[in-house]
Amino acid sequence: MDKRIWFGAGAAGALVGWWAARRARVQDLRGQVAVVTGGTRGLGLRIATLLAEAGCPVAICARDEHDVKEAGLRLAGYGSAVMARRVDVSDPVAVGEFLDEVEGHFGRIDILVNNAGIIQAGPLEDMTLADFREALAIDFWGVVYGTLAALPGMRKRRAGTIVNITSIGGEISVPHLLPYSCAKAAARAFSEGVTAELAGSGVRCMTVVPWLMRTGSVPYVYYKGRQDDEMAMFSTGQWRGVSVNADRAARRIVRAIARGEAHVSIGVLASLAREAHALAPGLMARAFGQMRKLMPKPSGGETPSIAVRGTTLTI
Repeated sequence: MDKRIWFGAGAAGALVGWWAARRARVQDLRGQVAVVTGGTRGLGLRIATLLAEAGCPVAICARDEHDVKEAGLRLAGYGSAVMARRVDVSDPVAVGEFLDEVEGHFGRIDILVNNAGIIQAGPLEDMTLADFREALAIDFWGVVYGTLAALPGMRKRRAGTIVNITSIGGEISVPHLLPYSCAKAAARAFSEGVTAELAGSGVRCMTVVPWLMRTGSVPYVYYKGRQDDEMAMFSTGQWRGVSVNADRAARRIVRAIARGEAHVSIGVLASLAREAHALAPGLMARAFGQMRKLMPKPSGGETPSIAVRGTTLTI
């Protein structure tokens, strides 16, 4: 009995010690300069808002001029210094110039959140090489360009955090999202590799892997094939019971930045799906093959269809 009591007390003490050590590592984000790509809508805007509320000067960018101006005004309402610019993250020159401007204006970049992304939804028969190239240009190369542009300043100061938003779709590829899944898989591999490369440098890299996420009206998905059917299948309402709220996801990501975590998996189902795929990848592939039979058929045209944008959740 006495041994059990001592063991229980020891375990409780170790747990309290772990919790206290974790709490002690939490940074105060106030005053840290944060950059969020794709920061005008959806998850990106939510992250930028939380960082502004925490007292961070914030710089955001996106491709739509109107959205950039509107989001910049909204963020300025939280009292933080804000920079908002129109930037296409698939353009390395534009990304470099934007981050140089941020460093010139604020003096440094402490936090970079590579969030900008694009999704094309539709069967493989309706996808083109251009679809794969565009997904890679934004979802993968946008992450690479931002990371490599911000790293020199962070390395010089031996401080900084890079956050790369990937996806469960980059770990488990599903039908009708092939360009997206391929690009997110590349982004995840890059991010995890950068984490290892930066060990001991004082600079941290965090890989975020969200499950299905409700982002409201964005991102705009490019529907291909039978667009109405694809839009109905991927609509938020169809997945509400199993998807993750974007506000909760944003809060989890900002907490992870403060704690210095290296990997964040958002959503219990993401962890379960990952474990199932690791244990039985062949079975998962066959299951997705059966699922594909229930999904919209290809358009049947001689050439792949043009994409049409609509509103949905992100994966």
